[in-house]
Amino acid sequence: MRARIMRARVMGGKGGAPWLYLAPALVVLGGLLVYPVYELGLISFLEYTQAQVSGGEPTGFQGLGNYRALFADDRFRQVLLTTVVFAAACVVATLAVGCALAVLLTRIRALPRLALTLAALGAWATPAITGSTVWVFLFDPDFGPVDKALSWLGLSGFDGYAWTYDRYSAFALVLLEVVWCSFPFVMVTVYAGIRAIPGEVLEAAALDGASQWRIWRDVMAPMLRPILVVVTIQSVIWDFKVFTQIYVMTNGGGIAGQNLTLNVYAYQKAFASSQYGLGSAIGVVMLLILLAVTLGYLRLLRRQGEEI
Repeated sequence: MRARIMRARVMGGKGGAPWLYLAPALVVLGGLLVYPVYELGLISFLEYTQAQVSGGEPTGFQGLGNYRALFADDRFRQVLLTTVVFAAACVVATLAVGCALAVLLTRIRALPRLALTLAALGAWATPAITGSTVWVFLFDPDFGPVDKALSWLGLSGFDGYAWTYDRYSAFALVLLEVVWCSFPFVMVTVYAGIRAIPGEVLEAAALDGASQWRIWRDVMAPMLRPILVVVTIQSVIWDFKVFTQIYVMTNGGGIAGQNLTLNVYAYQKAFASSQYGLGSAIGVVMLLILLAVTLGYLRLLRRQGEEI
């Protein structure tokens, strides 16, 4: 009997020790994450405008009124669809570029590999507002070198072309900047995973006559799936809530709001229109969408027997 009690105490101690070590980090996360999310959710249920902030009127409980107003708004539904499509395009392009360059790093010599890695890390380290400003200058219709280079190549339609004037070319320009500052994370992470794959496996696939695409699809990708899960979820979160690039490169959402995404739309509602309740409701909707996508993706992988 005494042995059983001692064993239970030991097991209980081992089970509680990890939580004891994690307690400081959980306290910090609670202060930095849980409390702001709680406040965001609370404000989304209130009538909270500049009148309530200044104390001129009492704060009123709206219930689901802000959410009903949002989903009854055609503009919100359009911006939501635009955000989903734009984020999906950014994620696919970022993963494609990052994985392709990760494979390229394994095929080139040390000096070019170092140069490519430093260039990618430089792009990754550049602040979003700085990178966005540089890209706007590069594609400036009057002084930008891109339009001048395209015109020099004989493409007269790009002489003084305003990339941010048209809705689709503006989104394409922002997509390029988002991919430029996001692919280094994917490249470095996937490259580290590739280096951990035993060389004998890749050599055997090459000796069997598999092409580089077949090696990636049938050998590398399945072995890198846990890493690809991480970079995919990170890319979805980052690209779905893009704000700085859209705001800077399209001057606050484009002409007549043609390039709005949910983050910029929430900013306009909360701070430009002082409708803090509506802005908070948009933030909650974004949070729920990202949670649903992440949990759904992880559940799908678990059903396929993958270890995460």
